[in-house]
Amino acid sequence: MRRRLLPLICVTGTLVSACGTLPGTQPRETVTVWLMKGSASADFLKRFTADFESTHKDLRLDIRTQDWTGIVAKVRKALADTSGDAPDVIEVGNTQVPLYADGGRLADLTLESMRDWGKDKWLPGLAEPGKEGNQQYGIPWYAANRVVVYRKDLFAQAGIARPPRTRDEWLADTEKLNTGDTQGIYLAGQDWYTLSGFIWDEGGDLARKVDDYQWKGALDTPEALRGMDFYRRLQSLGDGPKDADEEHPPQAGVFAGGKVAQIVAVPGLAQSILERNPALKGKLGFFPVPGPTASRPGAVFTGGSDLVVPQHTGDQFAATAVVGALTSAKWDTELARTMNYVPNKTTLAGAVSGEEGVAAMAVGAAHGRATPNTPQWADVEADNPIKQYMSRVLNGADPATEARRASRKITEALTPDL
Repeated sequence: MRRRLLPLICVTGTLVSACGTLPGTQPRETVTVWLMKGSASADFLKRFTADFESTHKDLRLDIRTQDWTGIVAKVRKALADTSGDAPDVIEVGNTQVPLYADGGRLADLTLESMRDWGKDKWLPGLAEPGKEGNQQYGIPWYAANRVVVYRKDLFAQAGIARPPRTRDEWLADTEKLNTGDTQGIYLAGQDWYTLSGFIWDEGGDLARKVDDYQWKGALDTPEALRGMDFYRRLQSLGDGPKDADEEHPPQAGVFAGGKVAQIVAVPGLAQSILERNPALKGKLGFFPVPGPTASRPGAVFTGGSDLVVPQHTGDQFAATAVVGALTSAKWDTELARTMNYVPNKTTLAGAVSGEEGVAAMAVGAAHGRATPNTPQWADVEADNPIKQYMSRVLNGADPATEARRASRKITEALTPDL
């Protein structure tokens, strides 16, 4: 962390002002904030800005919306900018934080995290990718993850009184639903995010850290193979394509066709389903992905955003004030309610309990995970060997052989050029 310099101040009574300047007359300092398109509504940002500026008389917010397309290169350029014109706070995808923390380009926010922001209550799927060693660079803002979106009417017709709570119940119920021209579940063969959860539930992982510099692919461990076997059994209870992911074709369109009992997706996909088939209004329900036992739901990949502060910010105190406000219980809860997100802390889950889909998502998020915390993970996803592995196994290839092949490719992709 770069040294923080306290500004010279004068104190008169209870008022603090710049020396030689009358209270209330000093100019506001502008804090530039980059937020991603769609993360927060215009009304939310208007309300937040008014509240923040009213309680921080010396600061003014300049919030600029960014597109996700091309954002990695744009953020990297901003982090290298020492001119003073770069942003002071940046929203980044939670799994992108290792890309930006590499090379010491982000401010270390460990002290604030422990002292002021309650890091022990953060969702693990947001907090872990923002961490490097014992240092915290990414501050959790909001989360979203997959749940099971299901047809309440089809469940009732099959005699299923309540959603399943264990994997065994889920398989049994899905088999009942998979009858006639109705698919018990539509699960694309390359939905590797969903597979990841099953692997984590078994105690496995996609890759494991060997030492300070090296990661090794771990799909060939017994735990990961058990996760893949469950995926294979579940996927067989429907007609999902074995050689494509959930966007090819988009599963919202398939579900809207009316012949599918379940999909694994973020709850927001229900809106797209209803737009395609309004007749399903009132028939959709949500439940957390079941785990091996009823004592806790299944692990899920947690997506979402963290907030980071560039090392070259002109005023780290001002930047952290913005981060602290945006991620505070008040405004994080307000954002979750406004945008149907999961708040950044497990203790705030009750704030979204009134909305069925978001409530199911929050239950899963408490046990969420993220992809391996290494800058090289993007290289794995560029030519994703996990997808290839899944398709080969679902098409009848030997799981152990294919897992070893995929693990070698993951290891190669994660090996940095030293």
